[in-house]
Amino acid sequence: MTGRWYRARFDAEISFADGGGLRTEGFRLDIPGPDIADDELAALLVRHLGLSRVTGVSISGKTIVEEPHQGGRGMAATVDGRRLVELSHLITDGMTTLPGWPVPRITDWLTREASRANYAPGVEFHVARIDMVANTGTYLDVPAHRWADGADLTGVPLDRLADLPGVLVRVPAGTRAVDPLLLAPYEVAGRAVLLHTGWDAHFGTDRYPAADAPYLTGAGAQWLVEAGVTLVGIDSINIDDMSPAAAGERPAHSVLLAAGIPIVEHLTGLDALPPTGFRFTAAPPRVAGMGTFPVRAFATVD
Repeated sequence: MTGRWYRARFDAEISFADGGGLRTEGFRLDIPGPDIADDELAALLVRHLGLSRVTGVSISGKTIVEEPHQGGRGMAATVDGRRLVELSHLITDGMTTLPGWPVPRITDWLTREASRANYAPGVEFHVARIDMVANTGTYLDVPAHRWADGADLTGVPLDRLADLPGVLVRVPAGTRAVDPLLLAPYEVAGRAVLLHTGWDAHFGTDRYPAADAPYLTGAGAQWLVEAGVTLVGIDSINIDDMSPAAAGERPAHSVLLAAGIPIVEHLTGLDALPPTGFRFTAAPPRVAGMGTFPVRAFATVD
């Protein structure tokens, strides 16, 4: 399936209350649709750059580019005019999510042949068994994952996990740290914010756990909390920096989960989504005493 997204290219002159100015040429910004007025574009630019005490913005040479974004690795189906987009990795026997962690083992508990002794002639069933750690495939983190007194899977209401209005943040190629400057252009209050880094292309390979994997900074997490985000997801190996330089610190997990904001890691197929206009679901089973669990993450696009 394909969707459409839009980018503005323009020149701008910015003036400030305390004197001085700033000029940009050929600046590019993602925009929500093909029709955007100069004053709306100016406001978006100011927010994107994190500027203050701005007295004026002059826009010139504006062009709007419409580009397709392909479904790629994601799978989609159309139901009643809505497009359902798969955003979770396939869980298979022996697959690797986190290198060095136990892999899932999927076996038979009751085979079809053995079940025939329990039922009428011609009736048979199959019951499988899976042994795995909770951090397998695409999974949800809730407060109990990080904080001993935090809510477990049973303590997070469905309205924090299902049918959430979504916002897609496209992280520029080569960018590792998602900070407030990258987040500033987006309206995130009451929404699921999904960070599209493209790192899911490396899932299951030696490249996936590399030290240069993209992540959300602590400052970015704090900005999202203060802006009223409902849920945060990422298509990278971890929402925090996994490099040796991070020294095991997990500020994004700590900040978001302390605020009761669920996290979905190891998403995939985000390239099939528009910037806005979709709804996101990632709900796990209600298992007491657990802070993480795999989810069937998907989006609904009208």
